[in-house]
Amino acid sequence: MKHHLVRLYTSPPPAIQAGTMFGEDFSRTFEFVLFGFVLLSTLFTIFLLTLPTPYSPYQDNSGQAATENDKENDGEAKDGEKKTRFRAGRSVQVVVLGDIGRSPRMQYHAISLAKHGARVYLVGYRESEVHPDIVSNPRIKIVELTPAPSWCHSSSKLLFPILAPLKALWQARSLYRALSYRTAPVRWMLVQNPPSIPTLAIASTVCFFRNAELIIDWHNFGYSILALKLGARHPLVKVAALYENLFSRFATNHFTVTDAMARVLKKQYGVTALTLHDRPAELFRPINSQERADFLARLPKTAQYAPNLTPSSQEPWKLIVSSTSWTPDEDFSILLEALCAYSAQATSKPQLPKIIAIITGKGPLKEYYLAKVRELNQQKKLVNVIIQTAWLTPEDYALLLAAADLGVSLHTSSSGVDLPMKVVDMFGAGLPVVGWSRFEAWPELVKEDVNGKGFGSSDKLWQLLVNLFEDRDGLIQTLKEGAVKESRYRWNDEWDRVGGNLFKLIYV
Repeated sequence: MKHHLVRLYTSPPPAIQAGTMFGEDFSRTFEFVLFGFVLLSTLFTIFLLTLPTPYSPYQDNSGQAATENDKENDGEAKDGEKKTRFRAGRSVQVVVLGDIGRSPRMQYHAISLAKHGARVYLVGYRESEVHPDIVSNPRIKIVELTPAPSWCHSSSKLLFPILAPLKALWQARSLYRALSYRTAPVRWMLVQNPPSIPTLAIASTVCFFRNAELIIDWHNFGYSILALKLGARHPLVKVAALYENLFSRFATNHFTVTDAMARVLKKQYGVTALTLHDRPAELFRPINSQERADFLARLPKTAQYAPNLTPSSQEPWKLIVSSTSWTPDEDFSILLEALCAYSAQATSKPQLPKIIAIITGKGPLKEYYLAKVRELNQQKKLVNVIIQTAWLTPEDYALLLAAADLGVSLHTSSSGVDLPMKVVDMFGAGLPVVGWSRFEAWPELVKEDVNGKGFGSSDKLWQLLVNLFEDRDGLIQTLKEGAVKESRYRWNDEWDRVGGNLFKLIYV
């Protein structure tokens, strides 16, 4: 009995025991909630403290206070006066998630902006030579991105769904840091599209935090290029199309390279875009016969053939030029097949001149096609054609176009509404063009039988080469005159009319 009494009083009643357990559970829960609250509060504080500095209309792009005159002129005249836009808040990020040196249009944007007094941060990879006017301009600062590791690059369709997201994450981190912390606050961010992933998402986010206006410069549609690799029905292509559609709506304004692309954006995306046609920079211009002879004699790729490239030669040759990025949307096999057929024709028709073809550019399929060229030479299918490849400085590339007899464009357009910049440069140098014409926007650039000719197959191309170089009806001279006339339309004029007014850097 005594032992039972001891046991009874030493053990707490069930109600007290349950209350104690509830108190301990409540204490642990409270501690957990408190810890979570402190953690979230700390993370939120860190987030706020590390946010990029937003743009202020009362400071210029260097962070210095704007003058009273700048503040007064930031707007439009009122009280019945004619409205006049003034330059203010002149700071712009020009963004290309690619090699700056191989993005001529974005370089031209930067040069034009700087010319009109803007402070420009040109963001991208610096893998090849940049336009000399950018390097020498104190108003333009190049902000280099860190390239993704080599293992992220693969042409395998099987590895693409794995490596592509990893590459995109790397690019997103590098781009976010560059746009948020490696440049001063800007009023505008001008972004090249494509690539759209992750560019548009990062650009939209940074513009939100930094109080900047996002402007997208549409060169093409990113999903259409991805479809060349994976197929139009691939799930990733459909996701990319939805992504591009969604983030296009976060931009304040849009540029397109063609009227056709502007119509597609309006119809499918519901956004209004301004057409800013590509035009050649001042670097591209026609040259006289003496300049041509001097250049061909000093260029290593043409020096040994220079005597045959003059009209006074007893057996004059023809020089054709094609610039390519060696990618799937430019099928170089079309030109190879056409040159083989032309070589066979020149064997049976001695009056046809030999051709030296110089192919410029860099890209993933270059080695593949160079191997094909070597094979064709071994098979003696290019007896009357010499194919050279080159990577030239911007100045020498402009002179090469001006010295050539004919330009060839292999751009097939993944979307049907973009245009090859290379043709614009050819016209700037007064060079007539033959190009792949089976897409909607082609007539916006080339006028048939006036400054160029279109083709839709390798057969049509070699027939064009034969007809032009036989020159029975003087068509090559007519096209030359048309190209020289086209060379008068310049980038500065087009940009001032469209871009200058949008950025409020031109008085209107």
